[in-house]
Amino acid sequence: MPTPAKIDLAEFLNQQYLCECLTVREVETLIEFTDSVIYKKNGIIADIGEVGEALYFVIKGEAALMFDVSGESVELGSAREGELIGEMSFFDREPRSVRLVATAANTQLLRLSRTMYERLRVQHPFIAVNLLEHAIISLDHLFRRVSQDMATYSTYLQEREQKAKEARDAG
Repeated sequence: MPTPAKIDLAEFLNQQYLCECLTVREVETLIEFTDSVIYKKNGIIADIGEVGEALYFVIKGEAALMFDVSGESVELGSAREGELIGEMSFFDREPRSVRLVATAANTQLLRLSRTMYERLRVQHPFIAVNLLEHAIISLDHLFRRVSQDMATYSTYLQEREQKAKEARDAG
């Protein structure tokens, strides 16, 4: 019998895109393949250079994708409650290019290890397919957010360059 915490988690997940097509029992099955982990604010979830042996669902709190530029950490994106993180390195088995950091106190994640994903894929392929679709959508959302940020930054730089040129021409 599911515990009250598992029931609350199942209810939360049922409200997320990932579980839109899943029954309550399938959501509970997915939960059985994961473990809950909690990170303090600024806790490193996964680091640059590691190959992803797990992917994570943000249940509570928020996580940032950080990149080191000349020794300074720059936030490239973030994941909020209901979003997936760590999926790129998990699926392509390439070293992580960003650091995943908890940005809120007591950030709660559901961790799905590679071993448990392999079991899930064999034992419950419908759930695994839904997970893959969610990963694709998650990456798409991240790409669109970063693209928008880059476009905004590019526009800012062009405007700044234009003002500097006008100032030089006027002087």
